[in-house]
Parts: sequence; C-alpha cells; structure tokens
Amino acid sequence: MASVGESLRAKRVLIIVENLPVPFDRRVWNEATTLVKGGYEVSVICPIGHNATARHEVLDGVHIYRHPIFEARGMAFYFVEYAVALFWEFVLAWRVYFTRGFDVIHACNPPDLIFLIGGFFKLVLGTKFVFDHHDINPELFEAKFGTRNFLYRVITALERWTFAIADISIATNNSYRAIAIGRGRMDPDRVFVVRSGPNLNRMRIVPPDPALRKGRKYLVGYVGVIGAQEGLDYLLEAARYMVQDLKRTDVQFCVAGSGPELEQLKASAVKIGVADHVTFAGRVSDDLLLKILNTSDVCVNSDECNAMNDKSTMNKIMEYMALGKPIVQFDLTEGRFTAEEASVYARKNDPVDFADKILELLADEPRRQRMGEFGRTRVVDHLAWPHEAPKLLRAYERVFAQQPARAKSPSLVKRLLAPLAGKD
Repeated sequence: MASVGESLRAKRVLIIVENLPVPFDRRVWNEATTLVKGGYEVSVICPIGHNATARHEVLDGVHIYRHPIFEARGMAFYFVEYAVALFWEFVLAWRVYFTRGFDVIHACNPPDLIFLIGGFFKLVLGTKFVFDHHDINPELFEAKFGTRNFLYRVITALERWTFAIADISIATNNSYRAIAIGRGRMDPDRVFVVRSGPNLNRMRIVPPDPALRKGRKYLVGYVGVIGAQEGLDYLLEAARYMVQDLKRTDVQFCVAGSGPELEQLKASAVKIGVADHVTFAGRVSDDLLLKILNTSDVCVNSDECNAMNDKSTMNKIMEYMALGKPIVQFDLTEGRFTAEEASVYARKNDPVDFADKILELLADEPRRQRMGEFGRTRVVDHLAWPHEAPKLLRAYERVFAQQPARAKSPSLVKRLLAPLAGKD
C-alpha cells in the first residue's frame, strides 16, 4: 500500500521517443500535455532536430531532454542509429531519474528497442512500463526491404519482448490492438486504443495563399514523412500521367515534409519531367503547413498498399479532414475506416487510377465541398484529440492501479523466453 507521502506526490512519467523531436511528434506532444493537464509530472527524451536543438527546455509544463542522433541511410547503418539513440536514452533516463524522477517509462516505437531501458528500470527499480505502439515494425521492415530474412525474425522477437515487458499497451487503432493481443499475447484488458486525433487548436482553417498554386488553377497537397513506404513514387507517376499523357498543365502539386527519400524524390521529379509541377517544401512551420493545406483543392495520401500501411492509421488523413479537405488515397483498411465518405479510393498501387480520381474531384467542386464537410464533422464529433485524451488518462489509471511487477514472475519469464522458442 502506498504511503501518505506517495499518494500525495504527483505521479511521474518519462516518455521516450526516438524517431522525431518533440514537440514536432504531434501524437507524443498531445499525450504529454494531456498528462500534464491530468496532474502528472512529465519528462520527454527525444532526438534533436530542425527547430528543436535545445538539449533541455520546458514547454507547457513538459520537461524535454534532447540528444544527438545518427540518421541511417541504409540497413547496415540502422545498427549505428539505434545504438547511439539507446546510449543517450539510457544516459538521459538516469539524469531524469535523479533530478525529476519517474514512476513510468512510456516508450514510443519505432524501434522496438526501448524495452531494454524500460525493462531495466522495471525489473531493477520497480518502475512501470507502457508501450505506445506507433508502428508495426515487422511489417515496416518488410515494406522497406522487401524480405523476411533473419533480421525480420529478430525484429519480430523484439516486438514480442516489448509486449512481454509492458504493463499496458496503447494501440493507435483496432488493427494494432489485434496485433497486441494476438502476436503480442497481451491480455485484452491491458490493451487500450488511443487514436492519434488531430488537435483542432493547431489544425485551423485559414485563408488560402494563391501564390502556392504557382499560377495554376488547382493545388494538390501532401504532408508527411518522405520515406520508402510512403509511396510518393506513385504520386510522381500520377503527376507525370496527368501532365504528359493528359496534357493537364493546370495542376500544381505541393509536397510538405522531409525524410530519407526527399533528395531521391526530387531527382525523380526532374527525370520524369514534372519538377516544374511539384513543389517540395521540405519540413515547414505550422503556419506554412496550414497555408499549403488550406490552399489545396484536394489532399492526397499515396501510401503504398502493403501489410503495414493497410493496418496503420495515418495522421495526415485526419489532418486533411480537420481542415475540410477532400482526399484521394489507395483503398486501405484503416484509411477507409478513418475517412469514410471524406475520401475517394483508388485501386491499390495504381498511379493512373490515382490520377483519375484526383481529376474527378477537381472537376466537381460541389462534391469536394460535401466530402470536406463530412470529414470536418467526423473529426470534430468523433476523431479529434479531445475524444482521445480521456482514453489515455483511463489507461494511466490502469497502470497505477496495478501492483509492481516482480522480477522473478514466472509468467513474465515465460513471455520473455517465448520468442527464443520461435513460436508465433
């Protein structure tokens, strides 16, 4: 039983995220600020990044500790990236432990390696471990490298260990919840769905900026990470088909975001002759992002149809909907669940049909308006972050209601050994 002093002391949470700096990881930032408003003391460990270079700062009551990062450019270098990140995360976790303290480590993947830190503090010092399941890494690996080799099996084992250590798992949708229960063998009562709903204070409707159209009639907008699995080669091929085959010179595309494939994508645009029709804005401020999306007549999600994207909820979809924008995307399970009538759905991985769907919408302004209104209403009434914040707080109530895990718990040891046996 907790002492009086312990019960009066604020509950303390340490969030660790490796792939994006905070506050630019919007899901993590929504979670952190929600916990602060809920009476928790929150610290965050994350990498440094563009416009996020301070090694320590306090924003909205959240203490942010940032570390250097080595960004991988190939499979072999991921070992270096993750080793560097884990080193700094472990060092900064001790710094937080001795200065602010924490009762819970909240790990945001990818990668599924932060359980090494969470597991250490849990088994040695009795802290709790929460797994915030952002990406399904076995499927992500297969999407990036097109193979199920030995490393794929290692990644699957790391995922299993992460679930085994976790006191609870937070899933971004029901597909991820099913993976936690099935592949992760978690008790369904310990898996909570907390969607990455947009913050409507951030996603504001503002006046369009005609200059972004580059003198053309229509603007097609995209926002997101520029990576191999995002399918932006399909978007470029759709642009090529529209510009060169159909002679549609009245459409400008704007791609906002950065990532490992950005320079290659720019080179591809030049090679196929659409560079003049595609603006690569890079990582942009919130103000410019809002201008781009509010100016766009149609917003797109060109994510490739694969096992990962089919089960993943893309933040960009809900951001488009929050701004009342009609959407074109490939027909993916979670994408369709999120957008419903706010989107039209192209045949899977078919850039010509993708282009045709864009042109259908550009030719029908009343339809675009109806779709945009439907999406905006769906976000406001069902998907925005205020609907998800109470779910996060309920999940944390469950964490602190549980008894501390024992290092020699037979069930925990059994779950940790299961991946070594090669069981699915």
